[in-house]
Amino acid sequence: MNSKLTAVAVLDREFLEIRCRLIDIAAALDRMDRALDRDAIQGDPRMAQLAGAVGILMDDKPDRVQRVQLAFSDPYAPNRTER
Repeated sequence: MNSKLTAVAVLDREFLEIRCRLIDIAAALDRMDRALDRDAIQGDPRMAQLAGAVGILMDDKPDRVQRVQLAFSDPYAPNRTER
C-alpha cells in the first residue's frame, strides 16, 4: 500500500494552515515596521536570518526544512566550550 499523498492532497490539507502562518509572519513584520524605533533593527543579524529563510522558502530546491533550520543555527565550532 502506497501511503504517499498526492501534491494536490497535501495542498488541500495544508493550505489554510500555511496561509494562517504566513499572515502571522506578515503581521509581525508589519508591527516591527510600525514600531517607534524601527530603525534600531536595521543591520540586526536576525533580520538577515529572517530574510534568508524567506528566500529559502521561495526557491524550488529540495530540503527547505533543513536549510531553514541551518539558517538559524550557529556554525559548528569544535573547540567551543559550553557555558
